Amino acid sequence: MSNISGFGGLFGTSNQNSIWGGNNASSGSTILSDYAAIKNGSYKKLARKYYKADSVKTETEAKAENKKLGLIQTGADSLSSSLSALGKESLYAMKKISTKDETTGETKEKEDYDWKAITSAVKSFIDNYNDTIGDAADSNLTGVLRNAMHMTSSVKANSRLLSEVGITIGKENKLELDEDKLKNANISTLKSLFTGTNSFADRLAQKSEAISKAVSNSAKSYTKNGSTLPSSFAKMFETEI
Repeated sequence: MSNISGFGGLFGTSNQNSIWGGNNASSGSTILSDYAAIKNGSYKKLARKYYKADSVKTETEAKAENKKLGLIQTGADSLSSSLSALGKESLYAMKKISTKDETTGETKEKEDYDWKAITSAVKSFIDNYNDTIGDAADSNLTGVLRNAMHMTSSVKANSRLLSEVGITIGKENKLELDEDKLKNANISTLKSLFTGTNSFADRLAQKSEAISKAVSNSAKSYTKNGSTLPSSFAKMFETEI
């Protein structure tokens, strides 16, 4: 009885009313109810449901972000490939070019540069560069933005030489090509821009590869399901989420 009266003193009417805002019976009922909820796992179920819903939302957002990053990485990899093709010495070698006289139908051969192949390679580079710069502008990754900025700076620093081969800077740092000017360009200018170590193309390729790597490193920071739940909660409910 002494123990009971002791508990009565702790949760007595006056103290109970000020602390719990109800009568002794309702207070005891609430405490017992809370204790039962904890004991039978109701709290855990509610918490699991809450964080599972949060996980679904986070996963949806992560998938959208991953899709965006995928486009950036694909564009950067394509840019690296086009720069590699543009940097081949063989592209600027004299070749036997066959031409057909539209009037007589006669086919002739002459020594010349393969301007059709050169133009195709330059256009591929420009398309991939523009895609990469455009996609990078929508990223919030420091590594992507920093290297994209370095690329635009490099283009501006080489704008005079680029203009000599028909490449100019347009709106939003996108490149534009004058094909007629390209086909009349000095081959040595093209080679100085696009071939060799530390050339304009080589430096640009380094930055495009860095963009791709920045995306890869970012992807590794996500959990396998794209969730950014606190690790303690994810571990607690990992079988449910």
